[in-house]
Amino acid sequence: MASITLSHILKTYGTGAKANTVIHDLNASIADGEFVVIVGPSGCGKSTLLRMVAGLEDISGGIISIGERVVNHLEPAERDIAMVFQNYALYPHMSVFDNMAYGLKIAKRPAEEIKARVDKAAGILELSHLLQRKPRELSGGQRQRVAMGRAIVRQPQVFLFDEPLSNLDAKLRAQTRLEIQKLHRELGITSLFVTHDQVEAMTLAQRMIVMNGGHMEQFGTPEEVYNRPASTFVASFIGSPPMNLLHRAPSTPQGQILGIRPEHLDISPSGAWTLTVDTVELLGAERLVHARLGDETLTLRLDESLPAPQPGSTFQATPRADRLHWFDAQTQKRIA
Repeated sequence: MASITLSHILKTYGTGAKANTVIHDLNASIADGEFVVIVGPSGCGKSTLLRMVAGLEDISGGIISIGERVVNHLEPAERDIAMVFQNYALYPHMSVFDNMAYGLKIAKRPAEEIKARVDKAAGILELSHLLQRKPRELSGGQRQRVAMGRAIVRQPQVFLFDEPLSNLDAKLRAQTRLEIQKLHRELGITSLFVTHDQVEAMTLAQRMIVMNGGHMEQFGTPEEVYNRPASTFVASFIGSPPMNLLHRAPSTPQGQILGIRPEHLDISPSGAWTLTVDTVELLGAERLVHARLGDETLTLRLDESLPAPQPGSTFQATPRADRLHWFDAQTQKRIA
């Protein structure tokens, strides 16, 4: 296993006036054995960053180190990494065993070692009873586990995951997230995981890099990112539904934006704000009330035990004073 250090990483396509910078001076240190998720919307540069760590993209500036080695000019095969892609990339004519063993056979490892490694990985991933099947006989979730097993048998220093769950349905995604968490607990291998899904990021990450337009907006634990977002972008991207961001709420100073999570607004007859209900979503254990405060919209999250206001009605609500977030309206950054 090894740490990963990203120092002043820059990625630019083209030169001169037509140059397009997609990663801007990014710095991050991932500890040995840490599971870090890179999350952000499509086009933010997260997969490009992962591919630079893998050696599949050249870097335009900065230094990438894996352990004690600077890997800027090393080929992917020399970096001691294993990558799991969005598409499973399994050989359809090979059995599960042969798919998982293929890299070791190419490396001319002894047959006994290959069998031992494949059997161990198959046991971890609950694939032992499927080793003689072909990929076409497997479900999508099983195929993704085979792809992960192929990475595990390599015994790399670093795992790189490029949106590996995006081809699975919602139930399989949730199940595979649990399997990846279990896998990391058992193996403890340094991992970088790319996703656009903030739920995946929050549930998998020990720490997360939130990216926007090629910039790292925040690097912290899920709790830090959720409870103290560094910018309005992070506040609106992390959380479902996202944080309410209000420019003209009562007592909001000029030049500032008030942020409040939907679950941190309390309904009470003497509430500080008068809200008008637009719509109500019933979600089983909770209700989302979409309302208007003057000409701004906001969302409240209510427990199922509380009566939901009816569309078109008005009600009083108060934001919890210890849960307010303030952002600079010009820079969009958090005000300490």
